[in-house]
Amino acid sequence: MSVLEISDLRMSFGSHQVLQGLNMVVPENSIFGFVGKNGAGKTTTMRIVVGLLKPDSGTVKVCGEEVVYGDTKTNRHIGFLPDVPEFYGYMRPMEYLKLCGEITGLPSKKIKERSEELLELVGLKDVNRRIGGFSRGMKQRLGIAQALLNEPKLLICDEPTSALDPIGRKQILDILASIKGRTTVVFSTHILADVERICDRIAVLDQGILVLSGTISEIQKQYQRNSFMIKFATADQAAEFSASEELQQLGVKVVQEENVLAITIEDHSLRGQVLIDLLAAKQITPEKFEVVEPTLESLFAEVVQ
Repeated sequence: MSVLEISDLRMSFGSHQVLQGLNMVVPENSIFGFVGKNGAGKTTTMRIVVGLLKPDSGTVKVCGEEVVYGDTKTNRHIGFLPDVPEFYGYMRPMEYLKLCGEITGLPSKKIKERSEELLELVGLKDVNRRIGGFSRGMKQRLGIAQALLNEPKLLICDEPTSALDPIGRKQILDILASIKGRTTVVFSTHILADVERICDRIAVLDQGILVLSGTISEIQKQYQRNSFMIKFATADQAAEFSASEELQQLGVKVVQEENVLAITIEDHSLRGQVLIDLLAAKQITPEKFEVVEPTLESLFAEVVQ
């Protein structure tokens, strides 16, 4: 089942086309990485999904219901963490969640139970000071608790780790990973390492156009290159193998760094076995031989202009 469906979404600001026919489907209970450079159209898309912007054309459905600008009934299914969440600084965490629960119409008992559960989840259970004194990371964690208060089917996080230090980023990513299976997460970001760490599906947006989508494993398989890393006993041995006539005849690209060769076979009909056979013929036993999987960073550089 799809929690979020976006069809032919178009949006312009003046003469600038921000979204150019975006189509995207987010399956239930996935952690979905929505990736793109700053200005690619990620935040615009997220704001359309929650009914804060009216698109020029196209449709957005949340849990099968169409999103209507100005009539955001679909938001009962959504929890939203903006890139810079705002709070009443004079309140304490429990007070703030109580207020949010009352606004959404939750029963008092439910508000208390959910608030305690969520504050423990985000590591703020024993924090009783005013929110105005919180660090950026603490505010992001409280924002996640608030967004999950109403048990949404879809949690949208817009650049939740972009301004955090490494410890703060890890805390946010750990929280998002821990709720997998309980809700669907759309995680908008330009930080590729974060996506590789917790997402099972990704969509890459470039200048308002979806240029890559699928599970990470599917995409890696699709863009698989005949790339290998061979570690030799010495740098001289690596250089000798690199310069060998038999290797050059295979049509390869070779990069040497000390005693390690990074080899890409340009002929896609050939496989790594030819390198193994050549090593055996030369009676060379490498210290390491491995297939190099494409990284998300390399794929991003390949598909984004």
